[in-house]
Amino acid sequence: MSETDRTEQDSQRLIAVQQSADFIELRKRFRAFAFPMTIVFLSWYLLYVLASGYARDFMGQEVLGNINVGYIFGLLQFASTFLIAYLYERHMDNKVDPIAARVRESIERGDHR
Repeated sequence: MSETDRTEQDSQRLIAVQQSADFIELRKRFRAFAFPMTIVFLSWYLLYVLASGYARDFMGQEVLGNINVGYIFGLLQFASTFLIAYLYERHMDNKVDPIAARVRESIERGDHR
């Protein structure tokens, strides 16, 4: 078998995997989390940036001693990043990884021809 034939055969196999029900479900579950969470985080970040630039009086209000609203919002950016990372890991473990394992196993067995 020539290298070209093997490449063509591998390409056909990968196309079959992409069209399988498990792979379609895998992409759907990933996107169901990733896209909304990206929109939420970018909106939250944009709110922080815009408030820092245009609502200086609000962001400068002292809440506790020298700690102001802007400082709290900044720290909440870090907290939200860690929360999103935790939720992502949990979502992948519970909803995506089992399907990814099935897809990987079917590829290794050569079920998609």
